[in-house]
Amino acid sequence: MEENDKKIGVSIGEYKGSPVISLPMTADGKYPFTFGLGKAKTILKYLDEIKKFVDEYDKKKG
Repeated sequence: MEENDKKIGVSIGEYKGSPVISLPMTADGKYPFTFGLGKAKTILKYLDEIKKFVDEYDKKKG
């Protein structure tokens, strides 16, 4: 997602009794990316590496 892209609603829900977060991947909110606490912690742990990955491989840039 580009820095200038407008963020749309994130939703918090539950799956089999555990909390999940759903991040919209399109402007209309279809096909959300949903994950739980374990994956959220892993994403935060490796956030710098994820940012480097996007910077290196994002075809939309330059």
